[in-house]
Amino acid sequence: MTRTTSHKWTFATRFRRGAFGWKSALPIQRLKEALAEIRQIARADPVLAADGAVALLEKLSPALEHVDSSSGAIGTAVNRAIDALVPVIAGVDVPAPVRMRWLDRLFDALQDDPMPYIEQLGDRWGDLCASPAIACAWADRLLPITARVMGAEGLGEHFAGTTACLSALNAAGRHEELLALVNGARLNWWGFRQYGVDALIALNRPAEALRYAEASRGLNAPTAAIARKCEAILLSSGMMDEAYRRYAIEANQATTHLATFRAIAKKYPDRSSDSILRDLVASSPGAEGKWFAAAKDAGLLDLAASLAMRGATDPRTLTRAARDFAQRKPAFAVACGTAALHWMAAGFGYEITGSATCWMLTARWRRRPLLPAWNVTSSTGVCGSGLRPFRGIRSSPRCWRFIGRHSVRDASSDGMDGFCTARLAACCHQRVAPGRVGRRPFRRR
Repeated sequence: MTRTTSHKWTFATRFRRGAFGWKSALPIQRLKEALAEIRQIARADPVLAADGAVALLEKLSPALEHVDSSSGAIGTAVNRAIDALVPVIAGVDVPAPVRMRWLDRLFDALQDDPMPYIEQLGDRWGDLCASPAIACAWADRLLPITARVMGAEGLGEHFAGTTACLSALNAAGRHEELLALVNGARLNWWGFRQYGVDALIALNRPAEALRYAEASRGLNAPTAAIARKCEAILLSSGMMDEAYRRYAIEANQATTHLATFRAIAKKYPDRSSDSILRDLVASSPGAEGKWFAAAKDAGLLDLAASLAMRGATDPRTLTRAARDFAQRKPAFAVACGTAALHWMAAGFGYEITGSATCWMLTARWRRRPLLPAWNVTSSTGVCGSGLRPFRGIRSSPRCWRFIGRHSVRDASSDGMDGFCTARLAACCHQRVAPGRVGRRPFRRR
């Protein structure tokens, strides 16, 4: 270990106690650089890389104690770093005394984590032990305090090693003991009961594990996490249809509707995109328009056009679709443009106003006024040009007047050129002159 202890890590001087201020951009960048340095060393010397990963995890919480974590950006970055560093530490073959020293250092860091940033490390303690013998030793070490804190005689104390003890019991194969500990807890908390589910799965009792997970639902319970665990149990048992019917939508909720659709479609390749989308639309009544992007991404243009009119859809998404499909699918582009105008008139997106001081009055980035190229007449008789980000529109689409290369006298008439509608909707959100859409931009002086 002489080489390991004598190596000088670049990140060691950057992650000093209190090294960062309240902004999270710089520590996130430094964390990425540290991970890249460890990965580079791991190619040549995995033991040295594992020791560096332990050193980085030791330094994280003291270095980040002043960083503002309200946005969740730094917390997400630290969790991803833990997910990347645990396999580096667990996957290397070292003597038991070396691994025990690493675990002692990590446990000290876990206890000295007031924020806390690295508490997720306890959930991976069984992986860090890397062998049942070491996991059993750690379970014996942590079990007395854990049993007192979790048991009926507990008075609300917090022990940083509680999840580490449960994870070590599971890794050591002491599943019945783990179940007895979790069942005797005074709180019906999913953070504890998920280890009971894992113990039942390890004991080859999937049906009981499914019932155990369902019994964990309650006030403030993480329903998405419970649904993911139940879905995984059914999928591992080969019950694809039941897993999809009971848990697919709840377990695969993502940050966007499109990401949710892609996650379900990837997990259930035997189901058609059309059936998945229709199930998703049926699961969210009143929000049909939110699935427009998913339908468009799946190539279901007819369904996407109908969804755009059935529920509120962001006009910016619709205008982008009208622009992208204007040449390939003009009928779909017309439908998207018409829907964009409809939802703008209903008060969604950007309001068309008569203000002469709005964004379209002057193209500052082009240093050329746009007023001669376009004009909007509202029902109040005010003429001008511009867009203002505000919910609630006061002018009727029947009164829009377009002066330029194309002319729309009545946006609601059946004889209107639909392609102009798509172009007009796109212009409204691109903040450019409609006559300039698809043409060369203004030259800079």
